[in-house]
Amino acid sequence: LTMRQLNFALIGTGGVGRALLEQILALREHHAATYGVWFNATLLADSSGALVLPSIADAKLREALARKESGGKLREMQTDGVLAKPDDQSASDFLEGLVKSGHISADSLVIDCTATDETIPALKAALSVGGKVVCANKKPVSADQQTYDTLVGIPRHMHRVRHESTVGAGLPVIAALNRLLAANDTIHKVAGTFSGTLGYVMTGLQNGRKFSEIVIEAKRLGYTEPDPRDDLGGLDVARKALIIARGMGWRLELADVAVTPLYPPEFENLTVAEFIEKLPELDAGFAKQAAEAAGKGEALRFAALVENGKLTVGPQSVALTSPLGSLSGTDNLVEFYTKWYPASPLVIRGAGAGAGTTAAGILSDMVELAFSATPDFTRRSARGGMGDADVE
Repeated sequence: LTMRQLNFALIGTGGVGRALLEQILALREHHAATYGVWFNATLLADSSGALVLPSIADAKLREALARKESGGKLREMQTDGVLAKPDDQSASDFLEGLVKSGHISADSLVIDCTATDETIPALKAALSVGGKVVCANKKPVSADQQTYDTLVGIPRHMHRVRHESTVGAGLPVIAALNRLLAANDTIHKVAGTFSGTLGYVMTGLQNGRKFSEIVIEAKRLGYTEPDPRDDLGGLDVARKALIIARGMGWRLELADVAVTPLYPPEFENLTVAEFIEKLPELDAGFAKQAAEAAGKGEALRFAALVENGKLTVGPQSVALTSPLGSLSGTDNLVEFYTKWYPASPLVIRGAGAGAGTTAAGILSDMVELAFSATPDFTRRSARGGMGDADVE
């Protein structure tokens, strides 16, 4: 069996990055037997520095995993190939320098498992020298339109760039969107819930619970960020809606998304403790909204709507008989209403969060890119036929 080796550089060794490495190591035999692929790690990077070698042995990958699991940093590893990021250098400059200095080679697949926009220069640099990119990080593809165009491409770099796990973790949302577009199945509307945390909150309201109690419980269970406003503000959902809209060909900025948070503007500048203390002031309002929805045979969902050139994100009242209305708990769900799915939408539903599911989406992108060569399309004349120079 001839093995196809694909070099990869992993930026970000937090929960998702570690889960990805664990899956790559655990699936060595599967990838070899099924696809004839060997994923060769050449670089691991975190906020402290990087481990760079022509081939990082599996034993050394496990050593790096153990260090990160224990709260350590890559720059602390006592081994060859460790590069410490200078304290006075930004992460952006350090990562871009890894590409420009050749530490991330031109044939590498660069995987972004961070949650920062400081990876953008490195991703652009990697593509400029012929590399490939897989993003689980939403910020590069929800940054300004020009950055999106550079990364995703016009025409699209389907053979070089994938970002499935930016929306719905491992759910095949972007894959479904791309297949609809490939068949020119006109998309009229996309509706979805892209936050397990907010799904939990909405389900609690539907069950008659107080808003403040639900949020406090969600924080205690670790469903929210340390500051619950990071979830309740809806910005993460807005980024995902923007990524879908841009995938449909819309040209919009994040500021164009109309977002209705689950708290009023005057709560914005409070400390976390003050915010939690004032949450009961919102209970009556949300109880009224939930009751009004129930009276119409509907339920509140924190949803994103992509329709008629507009993106809206916030609490919406939807029919209980609809896919969104039937949703409960922390699952994510997306509905595509198209030419071929006009009344009964194409629905994708499942766990939309978690390091393991997100890593699985990244790994699927990696396998697909392993077999995606740079296309050598035959040029066509302006008349639409083959040019004289292109045929014998």
